[in-house]
Amino acid sequence: MSYDTLFAAALGQARRPYPYQRRLAKGPWPECLEVPTGLGKTAAVTLAWAHRRGIRPDGLQEAPDPETPRRLVWCLPMRVLVEQTVQNIRDWLSRLGVLGDAGEPDRVAVHALMGGEADLRRGAWAAYPEQDAVLVGTQDMLLSRALMRGYGMSRYQWPVHHALLHNDALWVFDEVQLMGPALPTTAQLEAFRRDLGTTGPSRSIWVSATLQAEWLDTVDFRRHRQDGVARLTLDDTDRSVPEVAARVGAPKTLEAAATRLDDATKKGQDAYVAALADEIRAAHHPGEQTLVIVNRVERAQGLYDALADAGADRLLLHARFRPAERAAIEAQLHQAPEGGGRIVIATQAVEAGVDLDSRVLFTELAPWASLVQRFGRCNRAGRFEDARVYWVDMDETAKGVALPYEPESLSRAREQLQAAPSAAPQDLPPVTEPPVAAQVLRRRDLLELFNTDPDLSGFDVDVSPYIRDIGTPQVHLFWRDVDREGAAQQAAPERAELCPASVTQVQEHLKKKLPAARKKAVHREAPAAWRFDPLAGERQQGVWAPVRRAEEVRPGQTLMLAAGDGGYDPHRGFVPGAAAPVDVIAEAAGSQADEGYGDDRLTATGHTVPLADHLDHVAAAARELADALALDEAARALLETAAYWHDVGKAHEAFQRGIGATPDDPDGPWAKSTGGGRPDYHRLDPEGRREPRPGLRHELASALAWLEHGAPERSAAERDLIAYLIAAHHGRVRLGLRALPNEPEPPDAADAGRLYARGVWHGDRLPALQGGPVSLPATELRLGLMRLGRGPQGPSWSERTRRLLEAHGPFRLAWLEALLRIADWRASAREGEA
Repeated sequence: MSYDTLFAAALGQARRPYPYQRRLAKGPWPECLEVPTGLGKTAAVTLAWAHRRGIRPDGLQEAPDPETPRRLVWCLPMRVLVEQTVQNIRDWLSRLGVLGDAGEPDRVAVHALMGGEADLRRGAWAAYPEQDAVLVGTQDMLLSRALMRGYGMSRYQWPVHHALLHNDALWVFDEVQLMGPALPTTAQLEAFRRDLGTTGPSRSIWVSATLQAEWLDTVDFRRHRQDGVARLTLDDTDRSVPEVAARVGAPKTLEAAATRLDDATKKGQDAYVAALADEIRAAHHPGEQTLVIVNRVERAQGLYDALADAGADRLLLHARFRPAERAAIEAQLHQAPEGGGRIVIATQAVEAGVDLDSRVLFTELAPWASLVQRFGRCNRAGRFEDARVYWVDMDETAKGVALPYEPESLSRAREQLQAAPSAAPQDLPPVTEPPVAAQVLRRRDLLELFNTDPDLSGFDVDVSPYIRDIGTPQVHLFWRDVDREGAAQQAAPERAELCPASVTQVQEHLKKKLPAARKKAVHREAPAAWRFDPLAGERQQGVWAPVRRAEEVRPGQTLMLAAGDGGYDPHRGFVPGAAAPVDVIAEAAGSQADEGYGDDRLTATGHTVPLADHLDHVAAAARELADALALDEAARALLETAAYWHDVGKAHEAFQRGIGATPDDPDGPWAKSTGGGRPDYHRLDPEGRREPRPGLRHELASALAWLEHGAPERSAAERDLIAYLIAAHHGRVRLGLRALPNEPEPPDAADAGRLYARGVWHGDRLPALQGGPVSLPATELRLGLMRLGRGPQGPSWSERTRRLLEAHGPFRLAWLEALLRIADWRASAREGEA
């Protein structure tokens, strides 16, 4: 079946693809796709991927191209683009008859990654690595996960997302001129995938109307582009298409606005906003749409207020809205303006992918690549003969005026503007911006990030310099009706509640003084915030802990704010210090973000399951995954062996007592119980006294038992790999092995030097296991491998895991780790349904 038939069926009309879209579907994948704004780049890549994956109209499928990855990953620079892109792709796949939910056989699932995703076992994408899927997210959400520090999600799920985003994945980086430091990071990650190896095909495509191959000339990717970068651009056959010619030649008069920005102080910006508002009123055509793009959210909000009497509808669009309010704004954008027309005030959020057109465009001075994108939001299809673009000059050398850009890039853009005869695409000078100056991700950095344990101070490595410009890292906020009381046990946020904001803005908000009445009611001076601490609370289930100082706010955090303290307006978005109470979006439990250290919800069943049965069930699920993914025999055998041993540590007395069982139960030991998700791990000492073991990790006991008795005929490297997969199957015990902060020590630890970690004490004993898939004699658990260097048990745990990381690389090691975890999730879900 022809690609043209697929394309027409997906778009729901008698549409023929442009020639470049055909070349993309039938030729080799390019590395760079350079196509002007408005010519269907999203449809081009998505439908080319679908065609190569064997997708056909009416739900039919043919054999996929083995070199085309299962997962298509759209990485976008702005949050406002995500939902629009997701909806478009769902519409196309629905018309083809292949759109489905996560886990639905022979269907393609489409997911937005923006934080607040649903519980994995309830159907999120990462539980189904064998399914064709399209993932759409911002560079913050996707690249943080690719760097093993996923924003807005449970830290214990980082390795699974890391694995599925690097293996069998086609990354598409859209509107790369907006990516900042993330752009060299993407090139470095592509180089590392090629150098370190992946399971299944993986590749990257960088997309923009203003792309320069030199931007990808990073220290490690450079070796892979010695013959140049494979590019796909418009050719003469494309330009001969009337619709393409109309867009490329659409008339747009270009001139400087009368208003200038020369002072970034509050007084100077207030005067600037007032003058620019007057100029916008004068240029606006009643009944038409005028678009105004400024470089800072604060100025956009000020202009929105200043244009209240403009005689036209107003819309404010930037990245700091909650999804519900943003969806309402975008719905209005898709309607034709009426009466006095409409004035849209926006930030860089509209530069990329937003389907927006205008007769008049005002834009502040910005880097040339960004200006070219902004010009594409005026007279896109050439409907107007008198369309006008006004550029607002500024003194980029004055303090704070150029932000968020560098003054030098604005100076170069001014020269380009003065040389351009018009803003029509065919008249614009080429983009010649130098590569962005950024902190470059090196191989050592990537390998160090594979260790997900926080440092000794309790903090994680900050990956924001690899993702966003310095000074603009993001956090996510949500509001609840809480004060000091009732905050700790709040349910995790749903996606609809989350509002992105910069760290500096949140810190500014937390330093504001509350109004007198509010201050008196809550007995505090400033707005309150809480962050989720996975190690805190009863039995380490995790609680929302107070943020004591504004300086504690860190990139990637999800913070809960008190609705009564304000900070958000439904028409203006996040506003630091706004006093009016915030309308709370009804919350629902079940998000991943509140998964505490002692919370194993993804493998809880609510049913009693014998340990022997559970080991069989997980091994069966592992074999199913191996079949679906066509794993080789070596990987299949490793995965199945790890599955049979992964939970033998649950025979530990403290675990059995913790779930309400007794160690001498003739029907035991048990893997699951009917109890809740807060087990009380403990054992009895020889005198019958209770020994609490909070934070007991049965998977560590399982790995230690394997190292004592498992398959001595296997090589040391294979035994260590299986031990790692066993230990890591809940994401709590991975590369490091040390006691947790505030972990209770054994009574004799100080005197006898007894080692302990994660609730396991050196010298603990597992009872013998007989009659199940694993026969195990009574086993003493030894923790000597916690010590550095070589001891009686051989190399230390850190040395073993270091060798594994070097031998397999981070992507393939995470892949095997993820598969065992997913097999455990699936088997547990089936046990819960039985």
